[in-house]
Amino acid sequence: MMHKHSRHNRPTWRSALVCMSLTLPLLAQAATPAELAQRYAADAGRPADAQRGQQFFTSLHGREWRCASCHGAKPTQAGQHAATGKAILPLAPAFNPDRFTDAAKVEKWFRRNCNDVVGRECTAIEKADVLTWLLTLKVQP
Repeated sequence: MMHKHSRHNRPTWRSALVCMSLTLPLLAQAATPAELAQRYAADAGRPADAQRGQQFFTSLHGREWRCASCHGAKPTQAGQHAATGKAILPLAPAFNPDRFTDAAKVEKWFRRNCNDVVGRECTAIEKADVLTWLLTLKVQP
């Protein structure tokens, strides 16, 4: 019979280090928008294209909405959710430095928004293209 606090089933500093080493890559997912775009392009196995990203962002994909429906034709400005009216901060990273800096959040929002706009999850190249286009939008001096 094994006791509840047996040395064989309680966490050790080694197991804690193993858990941390498995978690650190996830924490390293905090990245720059450019790094995320590069990761998506690498996952897709081809380079991202900003023009394709802009076209994806502004086009209908067989559903009621396009990305621009909520984020605005100019993602450099605040948008508004098409159904709820809730304000949405600018999507372009140059106009909102918090955008695309947390990989887990980026994935969550891509999953939700792509489902609304495309009716499925976006592919890695679609994400790379849109993000690459958004990175071309800069604050004018």
